[in-house]
Amino acid sequence: MAPVGIAIIGGGIFVKEQHIPAALATPLLSIKAIWSRSLKTASDAAKLIPGNTGSVDLYATDAGAGRAYSDLLQRPDIGGLIIALPIMDQGAYIEQALAAGKHVLAEKPIAKDVASALRLVEYYQRVSAETNASLAIAENFRFHESWPYAAAEIKKLGKVTGFVVRLHSMMEKTSKWYLTPWRTNPEYQGGFHLDGGVHFTAAFRKMLGSENTVESLIAQTSLVSPHLAPVDSINAVMKTKSGVVGSYIASVGTTMRAFEFHIACEEGVVKAESDKVVTTRGIGEQAVTEEKTWERTSGVKEEVKAWAESILSGIPNPAQAPELALADLELMEKMLVSGELDGARQKLEYQHYV
Repeated sequence: MAPVGIAIIGGGIFVKEQHIPAALATPLLSIKAIWSRSLKTASDAAKLIPGNTGSVDLYATDAGAGRAYSDLLQRPDIGGLIIALPIMDQGAYIEQALAAGKHVLAEKPIAKDVASALRLVEYYQRVSAETNASLAIAENFRFHESWPYAAAEIKKLGKVTGFVVRLHSMMEKTSKWYLTPWRTNPEYQGGFHLDGGVHFTAAFRKMLGSENTVESLIAQTSLVSPHLAPVDSINAVMKTKSGVVGSYIASVGTTMRAFEFHIACEEGVVKAESDKVVTTRGIGEQAVTEEKTWERTSGVKEEVKAWAESILSGIPNPAQAPELALADLELMEKMLVSGELDGARQKLEYQHYV
């Protein structure tokens, strides 16, 4: 079967470091074109493709006649697009691609807020019925083996009785991620919590499972490091539909370091990280601890391959469903809103997408 011709939309850090290598790693895809807002950025990205001597066409806002985004969308040899653009811009490009009948793999978060995400999902459902184009959201944490393994271990240990999530780090002014202009001065809620935080809500929701989806929460937010406005720290208390109460503590502006997901169950505890899960079976002196590790991976090569397979099979990969990304976003947004309202309780509506 011939590979799917694709275009890369964007030429930023993640495109260069992750998306292009991932697309090159699977024989199911063939990069035909790159679009960016500037021709220089598109050209720089194209240099990362081995043996590229003009075989990859460049498109950009300043590339001249016949090289606009709309021109790229008219090409019959391009069946899919990987879109990685600033959060505030991405939705419009996704909609245009879907309307043109192109399959889309779009970077997370799905949108700047839940209202925008709902509009995008509704648009996709309406347009895809006519064009048969699919929309997949690139949440690479769903392609880490640790989270589904942890979820399975939790189920073996009986009813969930509590949880503590601690995510502490410092986004420094010198970081290449901070120096991206649209992140330095965010025009969207939550700053780095929205941009990166949906990774963690995705992992957390996967581990809790459908039986323990978050039903409501209260949160306090603050700004500890001024360069990370509007907020950099969240302390939330969550209650699941099963009645379990737990805490979710996250900061991107602290000198503390932590990356821990603890899920307590009737018959033990699971502690999960991106590449390691520690399961404690039993209580007290009878407890037995087991550790399982995986080779560290971003998950991007796995997600891009899965997307390619879904295009060729005509069956969307359930791990890339936009509804899942909507629920990841909702959990983060409700924490931010509760913080803005000095801890007012927030009800959640879309957590049944697990």
